[in-house]
Amino acid sequence: MSLSIKEMRMKTGLSQAKFAETFNIPVSTLRKWEQGDSSPSGYVIDLIARAIPSLNSSLEEISGRNNAIYYYDRNKKQLIDNKGNAILVKEDLEGVKRQNLRLYVSDLFESFYEIQSKFERDCYYDKKDDIVWIE
Repeated sequence: MSLSIKEMRMKTGLSQAKFAETFNIPVSTLRKWEQGDSSPSGYVIDLIARAIPSLNSSLEEISGRNNAIYYYDRNKKQLIDNKGNAILVKEDLEGVKRQNLRLYVSDLFESFYEIQSKFERDCYYDKKDDIVWIE
């Protein structure tokens, strides 16, 4: 079963603009692909599909809180969200109770999003204002 580019994008939950930015595709090109005016090469579809966690069959799916879905790549020891954010984990997850794992992974990504937001805000204000932090 082969998915269209639009179906792949919908699985990520990303807008056209964000999907295009993520995969370095001009938005106009993505729109043409989705509308059927043109189509990407097969290898492009394969590369994009491999980069979308929900389409990668070698990943273990973990259901999180609030219907969030995460993935565990045992080979790379990474937890991945549906947007492709990956967090390395040192601890082997084998044997962790599934009902607890879903909470741990949800907490980890919620903390990640919070820190990521703070980082982006700090960078924004740093560019805007003349601030130098002292360690």
